[in-house]
Amino acid sequence: MAASGDVKSINELRIFESIDDLATDLAEYIAQLSEVSVRERGFFTIALTGGSLISLMGKLSEAPYNKTVDWTKWYVFWADERAVAKNHVDSNYKLTKDGFLSKVSVLNSHIYSINENLTVEEAAREYEFMIRQLVKVRTIDVSESNDCPKFDLILLELGSDGHVASLFPHHISLQHKEDWVTYITDSPEPPPERITFTLPVINSASNIVMLGVGDEKAMVVKQVIDNLTNGLDVSLPAKMVSPSEGKLVWFLDKPSASFLNAKESKQDEI
Repeated sequence: MAASGDVKSINELRIFESIDDLATDLAEYIAQLSEVSVRERGFFTIALTGGSLISLMGKLSEAPYNKTVDWTKWYVFWADERAVAKNHVDSNYKLTKDGFLSKVSVLNSHIYSINENLTVEEAAREYEFMIRQLVKVRTIDVSESNDCPKFDLILLELGSDGHVASLFPHHISLQHKEDWVTYITDSPEPPPERITFTLPVINSASNIVMLGVGDEKAMVVKQVIDNLTNGLDVSLPAKMVSPSEGKLVWFLDKPSASFLNAKESKQDEI
């Protein structure tokens, strides 16, 4: 395990020599959280995004996890999704289904995707209503501080512009405090229409993984880590990720961490 950082906003920083090492540790980390959540609550609620995250979760579908993880207790959600058909190449659901869910035994009735037949605004409202129903029966836990849903794990991938989920820099969606799920119609990256968890929901999670992979992420990793270390401005969405009652763990490969200072990288390296 990497050493825990002494910065309040970063609970743990893990830097890996290779992508394979990162994927191996990520699988073990998720499996351990799943085991604890199932033992303590009877469920494991996990919210995903897209991108390279899904391929990095691939080791969970291999031995020993394909047999040892209690997949029937998993409830799967998306922290953001594109307003496209489920079989569209841009769909996070399709990416996750093809790359991960089709290889494990999560119950279809426990997989919660957006309604592709609605407008993006209607889809966001319906997704939030569905989450509220699951909070009522405590399938999804609830935050004591703000009554937001408290997912057992939210997995995020850091964008090269500092965005997370579909929360982009300087976008009005960053100001949404009352909604659990919101929508945008002007994403700076295609496709333009998306739904996304709001910051209060993300920050209410019991555990958050922030993934950074590749040298194109090195500058923004430095900007975000330096901010959390030095308390500078928080204009980047990734800088606003700071769980109120949970734990944030960064998973970085060597290229994405290459601009961090040597002392910081060395003390937390795996």
